[in-house]
Amino acid sequence: QVQLVESGGGLVQAGGSLRLSCAASGRTFSSYVMAWFRQAPGKEREFLAAIRWSGGSMAYADSVKGRFTISRDTVQNAVYLQMNSLKPEDTAVYYCAARRVIATTKLGEYDYWGQGTQVTVSS
Repeated sequence: QVQLVESGGGLVQAGGSLRLSCAASGRTFSSYVMAWFRQAPGKEREFLAAIRWSGGSMAYADSVKGRFTISRDTVQNAVYLQMNSLKPEDTAVYYCAARRVIATTKLGEYDYWGQGTQVTVSS
């Protein structure tokens, strides 16, 4: 059974940085695509970034391109989201997700989800 556990959220001032971690277990992830989503209060969950576990190719939503960086550590079995130049509108619960093979931005096509970690950016 795949388990994804996020950590690293918290309260940060606008302009600051945070690094989120997602510890992955329960499977060999070589054929998986890992992604980060977020959900702000009253809004739909939105795609942020995705990375192929094997090859490291990445994709980003326009809203975070240039500020957020997704990476993975195949030894630690973890995926990270480095978030820089944070804005109050980045306040949300951030989720790690996984699916096999095909990279997609569509949240309904991800099979596995973590419990989320809260990020709050103060102005």
